[in-house]
Formats: sequence, C-alpha cells, structure tokens
Amino acid sequence: MASSNFVDYVKIFCRSGKGGAGSMHFFRSKKNPKGGPDGGNGGRGGHIILKGNAQLWTLLHLKYTKHIFAEDGGNGGENLRTGANGKDIYIQVPLGTVVRDAESGETEAEVTRDGEEVILMKGGRGGKGNDFFKSATMQAPKFAQPGEEGIEGWKILELKILADVGLVGFPNAGKSTLLSVVSAAKPEIANYPFTTLVPNLGIVRYRDNQSFVMADIPGIIEGAAEGKGLGLRFLRHIERNSVLLFMVSLEENEKSVSGQYEILLNELQKYNPELLDKQRLLAVTKTDLLPAEELRKTEKEVRASLPQGLPCTFISSVSGQGLEELKDNIWRAING
Repeated sequence: MASSNFVDYVKIFCRSGKGGAGSMHFFRSKKNPKGGPDGGNGGRGGHIILKGNAQLWTLLHLKYTKHIFAEDGGNGGENLRTGANGKDIYIQVPLGTVVRDAESGETEAEVTRDGEEVILMKGGRGGKGNDFFKSATMQAPKFAQPGEEGIEGWKILELKILADVGLVGFPNAGKSTLLSVVSAAKPEIANYPFTTLVPNLGIVRYRDNQSFVMADIPGIIEGAAEGKGLGLRFLRHIERNSVLLFMVSLEENEKSVSGQYEILLNELQKYNPELLDKQRLLAVTKTDLLPAEELRKTEKEVRASLPQGLPCTFISSVSGQGLEELKDNIWRAING
C-alpha cells in the first residue's frame, strides 16, 4: 500500500433521487369519451447505498468524488403506467468504513462484511396518480401527488482498519520490522522516528495453513491523545482489532519496559477507554542488542515489574528469537 495512496478520511456530498410525480389523467376514447381516472404512480427516487468490498483497502477512489447524486424517479403516465424507479448509486467502500453526518457528527452506518449493503440515503417516494384516490364518493379525482423530495447532505467516511491484531508502540519500537518478517508486507523501515506514516496490513501465516491479519500503525508518543505526533489521527485504526500487541524496545534505556507500557496504556485510555477491554499482549523487542547473560538478567527484572497475567514475549525480528512463541500467544489470544 503506497503511502501516497492511503486515504482513510473523505467528505462527500450525497443526494438521493426525487420521487416521480403521480399522473392526473382520465381515460378517453371514441366509445368512452368520459372515462374514469387512469393516472399511474410516480417511480421511487434512487437510493445512495454503501457496499462493502473486501478488495478495497483505502478510500482513495472517493478522494476526488465530492458529489454523488442518485437518479430521480420517472413520472407516472396514462393507462395506469407507473414511472420508472431512479437508478440507485452504489458507493464501494473497504471493510471497516464508518459514515458520520458532517454537521451532527452522529454515526449513521458502518460496513464490516464483504458484500454488505447499507442504504445511506433513501430515495423519495413516488407520488400517487389520481387513480389511487378514486372512491365511491369521489369517482373522478382531479389531482395527483407530487413526488417526495430526496435527501441530501455532507457525509464523512472514515476507515477503521479491520485486523486480528494491532501493533501499538513508540516510534522505532520495531513494529514495521516485525510485520515485514512475519508477513509478506513491505513497509518502509529506517532507523528514525515516524518512518511509518500510514497503517500497513500483513497476513501472518500460522500452523496448519491458518493465518491472521496484523496491522501496524504509526508510532504513538506521550501526549498522542491530545494530538501530539501522528498518533491521534491513526489511533482509530486499532479500535476494531481483536488483540492489541504492545511493543516496547530494549533500546529505550531512559525508560523501563513497564514504564513504556504504562505510557502507551495511558494514551489508549485517554483516547478511548473501551480499548482497555481488548486482549493485550506485550512484546519486548530488539533483544539481539544485549549479550545472552545480560538479557537473562533483564528478562527476569522486566517480568517481575509487569502486571500479573500479561503475556510477555522477548523477541528479535533480526535473529528470529521468540517469534514462534509470539505467534502462538497471538493465536491463543485471538481464539481465546
């Protein structure tokens, strides 16, 4: 996924179709010069419909489509002819797309399954023709209904990536390196903060031809929930992950592993307290930087300082140390 092509937020103006007008018509012929009403109903206006598409990973195709209008319904005609329904407009969106009203901010729809269809804006109903209103007491109504107006308004579409496990950590914690090693994803990797500017997805192969999806988001810094760094913009991408894998590097000498973990946890809590209800795992990265004896001592100290019940794995994406154990822990958490 090229960074320049990743779009997870668009604002579009939508308008559903207006319903067609009912017909006010009376049957006339040589044999029946004063026939009864035969005006048909108007057709329904076109809907604006969201449709989930598992082949899409971004909202890029909507970035330059600011106005989306559905077709109006056709007017009713003589001889009880009903007007044609307006053509529906389908907006293809990636799974995990949420739609909010631009004015109220209220969430109106979300699409999470491939092929799922959600009517975002209903087309206006067609008006009734004068035949509909005839009765024993009114045998020749000289009126018909106009079509109902469509609905229009600005909508905000946001993508929240769907993945089994989301990687949470500071910049340079080794998230992108891990993703590149355990999957076929090729994120940009460099030894400086904020190398990752957009979320990356990778499919991780597991035992017996099984797999799970891993998502790497840009690094979080202290204060991300208040808008510092890039964290605030991308934190929503971990809201739908089943499991959160916290990644802390042994390279951060000025902060303890437990201290770094608490900072990350605090940022998630300030952003959305419900994130703390998710399954959590911890991976301590870059273990290849320490000699074996020092690593054993550090591991013992770290495990003693962590909260009870938090599965912790010491890994090195360079040497491969601990990666199989980590995948086992992730798989148990996903299916636990």
